[in-house]
Amino acid sequence: MLWIWTLLETAMLVRTAPSLSLQQCSEGRDDCGVFHIPFSAIYHTVGFKEPQARVFLHTVPITAQIREVERFTTFKDRFHVSNQGRVSKNTSTVFRIELRHGNFIWIVKRKEKHFLELHRELLRYKTLMRIPLPSRSHTIRRKSVKSELRVMPSLPRGTRDELGRDEQVSSRRKQLEDYLNKLLRMAVYLKYHATMEFIDVSQMSFIHDLGPKGLEGMIYKKSGGHRIPGMNCCGHSQICYRWSKRWLVVKDSFLMYLKPDTGAISFVLLVDKKFSIKMNSKYTETKHGVRIDSLSRTLVLKCSSYRHARWWGQSIEDFVRKYGKAFLRTQRFNSFAKEQDNIPAKWYVNGKTYMEDVATALEQAKEEIFITDWWLSPEIFLKRPVVEGNRWRLDCVLKRKAQQGVRIFVMLYKEVELALGINSEYSKRTLVHLHPNIKVMRHPDHVSSSVYLWAHHEKTVVIDQSVAFVGGIDLAYGRWDDWEHRLTDVGSVTRSTTQEHVASDMSISESHRIEALPAKAASSRNGSGAAAVHVAEVLRLKGVGLVRRSGFTLHKHMLHHTDSTSRASNSQRFGSTRSLQTGEADLMGNTRFWHGKDYCNFVYKDWVQLEKPFDDFIDRYTTPRMPWHDIASVVHGRAARDVARHFIQRWNFNKIKKPKYRSLSYPFLLPKSHSTANELTYQVPDCVMTKVQVLRSAADWSAGIKDHEESIHNAYIQVIAKSKHFIYIENQFFISCADNKQVCNKIGDAIVERIIRAHKEKKKFRVYVVIPLLPGFEGDISTGGGSALQAVMHFNYRTMNRGDYSIISQLKKEMEEQWMNYISFGGLRTHAELEGRLVTELIYVHSKMLIADDNTVIIGSANINDRSMLGKRDSEVAVIVEDTETVPSVMDGQEYQAGRFGLQLRLECFKTVLGAFTDPTIDVIDPISDRFYKEVWMTTAGRNATIYEKVFNCLPTSLVRNMQELLNFQTKACLAKEDPAKAQELLKKIRGFLVQFPLDFLNEENLMPSVGTKEAIVPTEIWT
Repeated sequence: MLWIWTLLETAMLVRTAPSLSLQQCSEGRDDCGVFHIPFSAIYHTVGFKEPQARVFLHTVPITAQIREVERFTTFKDRFHVSNQGRVSKNTSTVFRIELRHGNFIWIVKRKEKHFLELHRELLRYKTLMRIPLPSRSHTIRRKSVKSELRVMPSLPRGTRDELGRDEQVSSRRKQLEDYLNKLLRMAVYLKYHATMEFIDVSQMSFIHDLGPKGLEGMIYKKSGGHRIPGMNCCGHSQICYRWSKRWLVVKDSFLMYLKPDTGAISFVLLVDKKFSIKMNSKYTETKHGVRIDSLSRTLVLKCSSYRHARWWGQSIEDFVRKYGKAFLRTQRFNSFAKEQDNIPAKWYVNGKTYMEDVATALEQAKEEIFITDWWLSPEIFLKRPVVEGNRWRLDCVLKRKAQQGVRIFVMLYKEVELALGINSEYSKRTLVHLHPNIKVMRHPDHVSSSVYLWAHHEKTVVIDQSVAFVGGIDLAYGRWDDWEHRLTDVGSVTRSTTQEHVASDMSISESHRIEALPAKAASSRNGSGAAAVHVAEVLRLKGVGLVRRSGFTLHKHMLHHTDSTSRASNSQRFGSTRSLQTGEADLMGNTRFWHGKDYCNFVYKDWVQLEKPFDDFIDRYTTPRMPWHDIASVVHGRAARDVARHFIQRWNFNKIKKPKYRSLSYPFLLPKSHSTANELTYQVPDCVMTKVQVLRSAADWSAGIKDHEESIHNAYIQVIAKSKHFIYIENQFFISCADNKQVCNKIGDAIVERIIRAHKEKKKFRVYVVIPLLPGFEGDISTGGGSALQAVMHFNYRTMNRGDYSIISQLKKEMEEQWMNYISFGGLRTHAELEGRLVTELIYVHSKMLIADDNTVIIGSANINDRSMLGKRDSEVAVIVEDTETVPSVMDGQEYQAGRFGLQLRLECFKTVLGAFTDPTIDVIDPISDRFYKEVWMTTAGRNATIYEKVFNCLPTSLVRNMQELLNFQTKACLAKEDPAKAQELLKKIRGFLVQFPLDFLNEENLMPSVGTKEAIVPTEIWT
C-alpha cells in the first residue's frame, strides 16, 4: 500500500501550475542566436516539484558523457582511481559525468545505486501517469505526455561483480552513458524533479546573467552564523542550532540556497576576500561537513560522508578560484572591488544634466532599478523645464517602469526624526503605494541596532546592474540646478505699465497663479490657439503662491525660461501660454524650474510639511533660493556591476536583520556575473573610456561585514601623495588633520606633506579647495548662527587655519607666508534682482570630488570628514576614474598630455566658478601657472569677495572677528540699499561665483556648542 500513497502524493505535486506570463517566460538571444533565460526569471521561481518550473533553455539539448570512473575502498581517507586489473568487492565505483547544455558545462558524480534509484523513481512516475485520477489537471498532463511515457529507456542490469575489471567498468560506463543520454532527450523525464536533481540543475542553473554553472545539490545547512549583533545565538550552541534542507547553488561570485518546496531564495552569501573553505570536523562541529566563511557569515553544511564533504568543499573552492578570483583578492586601497578597464564613464556638474540622464536611463530599464539616497523626494521633476507634464516626475517614471514589469528596489536612510526633517517615512509610503513591484527599505532601526549617530549617505542609481550613477546628488528637493545657479524663480513675473495687461493676463484666475490644467480643459481652442478655460475647470497645482496684484503680469516660458534677474532681456521674457494634454494635474508649460518644496533655502528655513510637496514653504517673492552646486558620474559594465554588488550586499543584510523584510515580498537580490557585463543594452551618451574602481565606506552596522572598509579614505590619501602638479577639491565639508582624538582622517595631513615636499623640491604645486561659505544647517548667521552651524564651522576652520593641527599652521612652520603660493580656499556666491531689489546668497557646495593632475578623479558621496571617511560611521560610495585616453593640454606653460575625462571635468568646474562661460577672455587651460593662479584664480576670488562685502555687507566675512563686530556690522548700511545704481555698476565687475574664503570670520570666538545647549550634549563625533 505504501507505493500507492507515494503515487497519490506525487499526483498532487505534478498538477499543472499556473502558467507564467509572457514576460516571465520570454527568452532572449545573444549575437549567435543562442537562447537565454532572462535575468528576471529569478523573481518567478516555483517549487522544485512543480511541473512548470522553468529550468532549461528552449530547444537546446542536454548531453552527458562519463569522463572518468573513480574507484575507492571504503576505508576512511582512501580515495583513488584504481589502475589494477581486479579489486576487492569492498571497492565502490563513482562515475564522473560531464554534462553540456548550450554554453554551460558542469560535472556531477554518481554511483551505480543513484542510477538505480532514479530509474525506480521514473517508473513510479510513469505508472502514475497511466492511472486516470479524477483530476482535470492530471488528465491534461496525462494527455500531454502520453506518447513519451511509452518509450522510457531501459536501464541494463548490472552487479557489483561486473565492475571488478577495467574492461567490465568500461562496458558498464557505456551502458549508463547511453541510458542517461536517452533519458535527457525525452522532455517528460528530463523535466521531472528527480531527473533534475540527479543532474544537479535548478531554476537558477542556466540564467545567462548569473554566469557559468557551478556545483548544485541538496544539502543540510546549519542555522545561524550571521555577523549581525543579536543574531548569533543560533549555531553557537549545541542546544540552539538546527539543520535545514536546502538546495545549494554555487555561482562565480556568490553562493545561495533555495527552499525546495517553494523555490524561494533563502540566503545569498557573496564571495569576498575573507572567503574560505574548511572541511575538518574541528571547524564544522559535525562528523562530515563543510564550513564556508566570509566577511558576512559562517555557513556550515552537513554531508552524508567524508568523500561527499571533500567533493563539495573542493568543488566550491575550485570553482570560485577559477571564475571569481578577483573577489578573493585584497584590491587596491583595500576596496571590495578591483580596478576595471575599458569602462565608459561620464561626469556631471550640477543636477540638470545628471537628472536628465538618470531619467532617460530609468526609461531604458528592462529588469531592475536600484536606488540609494540619504533623502529622496518622489515628486521631483527630473527634466526641466516641464514641457511634458508629469512624464518625467520621479514617482511617475518609477510607476511606469513598475507597471512594465521592472523590479524597483529603494534603500533610504531612516533618520532620527527629532534631529532631521527629511521624512523618509513619507517617501517610502508614497513609493510603495505606486505599485507592488516597488520595494523600499529604511535603515537603520535606531533602537534595535543602537545606531543613532551614523547615516546611510550614499547616492546611487543602478539600471539593470549595467549602468550606475554615483555621486553627491540625491534625487531630492533643492538638488536640481545648472551652471547659472539662479537665485529667483517667481514664475516669470515681469512689471506691467498698464492695468489692461493685468486684467488680460488674470482673466483665467484673479487670485491664483495657474500651474495645472486638466486634459479636457484644453480640448477646445479659439482661433489664436489659446485654451478657452472656465475658471471652475482649472485644476490648480496646490500651494503655488499668490500673485502680486500691483502691476505684475504672468508670462509662461516654454523653452527659454529666465527669472526676474537683470540677465534676461525683455525680448527673452515674453512667451506664449500653452497647456499640456499629458494627463490630469499636469504642469502647464515651464512656468517654473522649482515647484513647491523644491524652492528652498535651508539655511534660512529647513523643510517642513513634506507630505505637501507642491506647497511653498518659503516666500519666493522675498527670499532667494540657495543654489546647489554638485558633482556626479555614471559608469557602465563591470564597474556598474560592482556598484550593484554593494547595493545587493546592503539590501540582503537589511532583509536578514529586520523582521518586517523577511517575507517573500522582499526578495533576496542576486549580483549579475562580470562575465556578461560588457553586453550593454543601453549606454549613456557622450561617455569616455576610462579605468574605474568602485570605493566605499562600509562596516558591520551598515553592510553586515566583519571588517570595516575605508577605501575612499585610502584613495584620497594615495592620490594626493602621488599627485605631481595640482589637486582640485570641491567638498561639502573640510574636516581633517588628525589629532587622533577629535579628528582621525588624514586627508589634510596628506595635503600638508605633499605641499612641503613640493616646497623642499622647489617645484610648483597647487591645491584648490572649494567648500560652502557656511555649513548646511538652519540658522541666522547675522546673530552668529545656530550651535550646529557653529560647531561645523569650528572644525572646518580647525582644518584650514586655526590651531596647531591646521593646514596653514603646519605650512607656516615650514615656509612662513609662502604657503599662499601653494593652497587656496574658496567658496561660491551669486546675486540677482528680486522684486526690484538686489539680493545675494551663497551657493551651497555639495560636491564630493577630487581632481589630480587632470587625469585622476574621485567622485562620490563621501565628505571630507571622519563621518564619511573612517568606514565605521556613515556609509558611502565613490568611484575613482583614471584616464586611459589623453588629449593635448598645458601644465605650467609646457605641453602636457592630460586625461580626456579629468581635463574636461576640471575645465567645466573652472569655467563655471570663474565665469569663463560668459567671459571668453578668461583662460583656464593651465591650472598651475603663476598667471592663472595669481591673476585669475586668486584675483577673481578676492575681487568678487570685496565687491559682495561692499554691496551687501554679506556674511561670513573676515571683517567680522567677534560677536561685537558682528552686531556692529549688521547696523552698517549696505550699498545695495543706499545706492542701488552704484551697486549695480560694481556688480558688473563680478566674474563667475568664486569668492575668497573668509578665514578670519569669528576667529576670536569659541564656536563649539555652549554648555547647556542640546548640541553640547551629543558626542563630538557627530560634527566631525
